[in-house]
Order: sequence, then C-alpha cells, then structure tokens
Amino acid sequence: MLNKNVQDILNVQVEKEGYSSNLYLAMASWAESEGYAGISKWLYAQAEEEHKHMLKLLHYINDSAGHAIIPPFRQPPVTYTDVKSMFEQVYAHEQHITASISEIVAVTITEKDYTTNHWIQWYVNEQIEEEKSSRTILDKLKLLGNESLYIFDRDITALRSSDSSLKVDAT
Repeated sequence: MLNKNVQDILNVQVEKEGYSSNLYLAMASWAESEGYAGISKWLYAQAEEEHKHMLKLLHYINDSAGHAIIPPFRQPPVTYTDVKSMFEQVYAHEQHITASISEIVAVTITEKDYTTNHWIQWYVNEQIEEEKSSRTILDKLKLLGNESLYIFDRDITALRSSDSSLKVDAT
C-alpha cells in the first residue's frame, strides 16, 4: 500500500500536471488567435504531454493501492503580452515543476519508499529535458529579436519534432 505522505504529495503533483496542461492550452489558444500557428502547435503538443504526465501519476497512485484524487484546476492566464514573455513564463513554470518533483523525491527518501523513489526518477529526467527545451526556445528568441518572429513561428515545430526525448509514453 502506498504511504499516505507519498500518496498526498503525488496527488498534489496530479493537480500541478493538470494545471500545466491547461496553462499550455491557454497559451496555445492565445498564440493561435494571434496568428502564431507554429507556436500554438508546439504549445498544444506540450499541453498534451502534460496531460499524459498527469495520467501517469494517476495510474501509479491507483496501481500502488492508493487513491488518486482529481482536483479542481486553477484558471490559467488567457492573454499574454508577447511571445518572449510567454516563453519566459513557460521556463519559470517548468522550474517550478522541477522543484515540485524534487519535493516528491525528498518525501520518498524520508518515508523510505524506494519503489516510488525509483519510479519518480523518470520525472526527474523529464524535467531536465523540459527545462532544456524551454531554455533553448528563450535563447533562440533572444537571438532573433521581435522582428524575426515570423521565422521563429515557422521553425518552432521543427524544434519539437526533432527532439525525440520529449515524446512520452503514458503507460
């Protein structure tokens, strides 16, 4: 049976992953309405990936004789000043999620739940990739400047499809 403290922190992470999915959906919708088809496509894919992360947590909790709880999700922002500031928010959010995953690792160590500690390492590695991906986008935006957003919008989809490490198996 899953330790109660571990179950509780995993359920908190379920909410964070669901919010992440909704946040990226809101960003994708904004980008799409602003005419950034490539950026919105990247964000829609990111939203789907975060949804899979949430499901992976749900299944683990339930498969470990725990009880996954589906929480209400906060409303994410629906408008953004510009693409660069939006991706700065993406990067900050991914750093927040990384810190949250680290908290889970700490709880699993404190509770001597080595099975969950081993299982959560997938998320640790995933967050390295998530931060790297959003940092790479910010670096490219800094190089481009606002005058070249058309090229960036066109090319962002290639960034996602060329990074096979972002693909997730929700099983």
